[in-house]
Amino acid sequence: MTLYRLNRLFNPRSGRALDVAVDHGFFGERSFITGIENMDAVVRTLVDAGPDAVQLTIGQARRLQSYPGKNKPGLVLRTDIANVYGNPLDSVLYSKHVPNAIEEAVRLDAVAVCVNLMELPGHPEVREKNIDSIMALRREATRYGMPLMVEPLVMQDNSKAGGYMVDGDIEKIVTLVRQGVELGADLIKADPSDDISQYGRVIEVAGDIPVLVRGGGRVDDRTLLERTVAVLEAGAKGIVYGRNIVQHENPAGITAALLAVLHDGADVEQGLAILAESDAARAASGATRADSGEVSA
Repeated sequence: MTLYRLNRLFNPRSGRALDVAVDHGFFGERSFITGIENMDAVVRTLVDAGPDAVQLTIGQARRLQSYPGKNKPGLVLRTDIANVYGNPLDSVLYSKHVPNAIEEAVRLDAVAVCVNLMELPGHPEVREKNIDSIMALRREATRYGMPLMVEPLVMQDNSKAGGYMVDGDIEKIVTLVRQGVELGADLIKADPSDDISQYGRVIEVAGDIPVLVRGGGRVDDRTLLERTVAVLEAGAKGIVYGRNIVQHENPAGITAALLAVLHDGADVEQGLAILAESDAARAASGATRADSGEVSA
C-alpha cells in the first residue's frame, strides 16, 4: 500500500515530484509566516499552479483536501513540531510528534507524512526526541501503509549563525541521511550541500530510497533553477521548496518553471523563459496579488 500512495506523489512521466512546503506556521516563529498569513489564498494559488504535492499541517490540511476533483496536488502531512528555530533559543528545547498522526493522515487522504531528524550542535536531546518520533511513526506508518518522509536537517550552531540556518557540510549531510534511511524512511527530504557538485554522495548513501531536496532560504531565480538542475542530474527524485515559491513575486510562474525542469527536462534558460513569459502575461492582464489570490511577500 505504501507504493500505491507514492504513485500519487511522483509524476508518472518523469518519476519526480515537486512538493511545496507551507507548514511553517507549526513552529511558532513569527518570521516563518511572512507571506503565508492568508492560508486560503496560499492554497488557492498552489492548487491553481499544480505542483505534485503541498506539505501542510494537521490544522491546515483541510484547506487543500476540500477542493473537489482528483487533479489537485497530493497532501504531505507534517507530523512533528519543535522550538529549535528561534534566536536566541529557548532555555528548554523540545520536539514532539502528533500522537495519532498516521491515522489522521489516512483520514485526510495524505500521500505521505514528514518528520524531522535534526542535528543541532550542543543539543543531542533534540535528535533523541526525533529518533523516538521516527520509530513511533514508523510502526504506525507500516500498519497503515503510509509513506514516511524523514527530513535529516543539519543545523549550524545557533549562537553563531542564529535562527533557521542549515549547515551544508556534505559529510554531515550524508551521515544524517544514512541514519534516516537506517531508521526506515520511505523518502528522504535532504539539505542541499554547499558544494552541489558533491550531491551524488547523498544519493549514493540513500541507496534505493528516493531523495527530495529542500530549498532552504530565499535565493534568486537563476540560482534556484541551477541548483534544481544540478540535484536532479545527481539523481534526486524531486524537490521540496517552500519560501522560494510562496514568497516569490509570481508563485504560479516559478512553479511552472520548476515543473518544466522536473518533468519535461527543461534547462535553466528554458525555465527562466517560462517564468518571464508568465511575468509578462500577468503584467499584460494587470493582475495584482490581491486580484489573483497570490501570496504576499
